[in-house]
Amino acid sequence: MKKEEPIKRVLHTVTDLRIRENENGQAESRTITGYAILFNTPSAKLYSDGNEEAYEVIARGAVTKKLLDNCDIKMTMFHDRHLILARSKNGKGTLTYSVDDKGVYFEFEAPKTVDGDKALELVRRGDIAGCSFMFTTHYYDNAFVSRSVKIVKGKTIVTYTVKVITGIYDFTLAADPAYPDTNCNARAQEVADEARVMKTVEEMRQAANAPIMGKPIEIKRRNKREDAKFQIAEMRKKAKYGL
Repeated sequence: MKKEEPIKRVLHTVTDLRIRENENGQAESRTITGYAILFNTPSAKLYSDGNEEAYEVIARGAVTKKLLDNCDIKMTMFHDRHLILARSKNGKGTLTYSVDDKGVYFEFEAPKTVDGDKALELVRRGDIAGCSFMFTTHYYDNAFVSRSVKIVKGKTIVTYTVKVITGIYDFTLAADPAYPDTNCNARAQEVADEARVMKTVEEMRQAANAPIMGKPIEIKRRNKREDAKFQIAEMRKKAKYGL
């Protein structure tokens, strides 16, 4: 991966998904609402090795209405682009959104399809716990992502603050969001599989740390457990030396 290339990431948001209530006598609502992105809210742990933990935060100014209006955003389930529930292309379409101090709010009318009915039922039952969103940014550039380190009760806490997002590609109803405060009134959430998580952490580490101490990072493919330990060690170097 070249330094100038943006990294594509998926972050999960735990949010109260809801189905809008209709007045008495009206047909049952199919409108699902919630927050796809929460500002200034720590994510779930990016990694933890007992002595160090890392989190990610989306800053208030990282997402603007102008950015959203220039994106092709699909509302899906579980990041499966075959399960499209709504869409906004350059600010127009069946998916609507707004940006406020809390985050990015959305709403859409679930389509009268098998997938739309499934989404409504999962939200009504409370089986879906939040939303995820896919985005890109430049993790190697401090103007886009800053890093802070503090010691809490002997543990190193690293926080990556995303200050600028360069593109947003989807919102998705998922089961296990990474931002436990996000809500959606009829939503679902995706649990990213281990391979995706490992790939993402490795890309973030490469972008943030290369080169360290004047030497390029050498990535040797080990088994998953060994590779995870190696990646965590390199990210800890970054936090320790402030590189």
